[in-house]
Amino acid sequence: MFDWDDLRVFLAVARARKVAPAARALGIDATTIARRLARLEKALDAELFEVGAGERSLTLRGQELLGHAETAESAALAAVEQMSGQESKLSGQVRLSVAEGFGTWVLAPGMGDFNRRHPGIRLDLITASGFLNPSKREADMAVMLARPQRGRLTVRRLGDYRLHLYASPAYLERVGRPGKPADLRDCTLIGYVPEFIFSPELDYLDEVEAGLEANLRSTSIIMQQRMIAEGAGIGVLPDFIGRRDPGLMPLMADRVEIVRSFWLVMQDDIRRLARIAAVADWLQERVDTLKTIDVARSSR
Repeated sequence: MFDWDDLRVFLAVARARKVAPAARALGIDATTIARRLARLEKALDAELFEVGAGERSLTLRGQELLGHAETAESAALAAVEQMSGQESKLSGQVRLSVAEGFGTWVLAPGMGDFNRRHPGIRLDLITASGFLNPSKREADMAVMLARPQRGRLTVRRLGDYRLHLYASPAYLERVGRPGKPADLRDCTLIGYVPEFIFSPELDYLDEVEAGLEANLRSTSIIMQQRMIAEGAGIGVLPDFIGRRDPGLMPLMADRVEIVRSFWLVMQDDIRRLARIAAVADWLQERVDTLKTIDVARSSR
């Protein structure tokens, strides 16, 4: 028989792929991590990790154990929630990973209302570059731009949003208004830094016109929006940013429109918790507010 707690160590290393961050997450030293992994491998008579380039990757037997370990973890967490009475309480912490623009322009305006409705829920919004992964328990929930293909996750499509080209009146007065996508080759374009695009859904310019490249680049959509508003150039922005800034003008809206979707992703074993359900419902409400932008656009 093996020590059940060694599964917790195994999961931490499998998710972090390194001993040091797993040790920090668990609050134990790296030597103890290594010793307990060795004990688990001996108990199971199986090699669970391959070590290379400073990382630990799962062997075939390790991948088999991962599914069982996650099932055991989910059952343990569910038992704790149910026995402690937390399952139906609108209280506790929820960690939500979102893109910076979505968090700033869609969620932040509704945070006060959420807090008034659910004062017992402590909601953490994480807007780091790239999404935290619910399947690795880096976050409880995430609003992502693509549907995950793997993991013990519950996934729900929240809705679509649209993106268009935007510029400031000052820029257009200075260089002229482009009439077709090919004209953008003679314009200053603003966009993401290609090497740091954390989701392929953010790679817009090639959809506008093949071969377009940004001259001014930033990993931050908020910084891109400010550069466009200050007259530095033309860029692609979600309508929930561009349409709400009176200092920006949409360009070629009838010829260039990009559609993307928001996907709500959460750990499968916590989706029925009252606090998780409350946040999920609120997220749906916030995404539904984007429909008013579409109505306003179509009425013009």
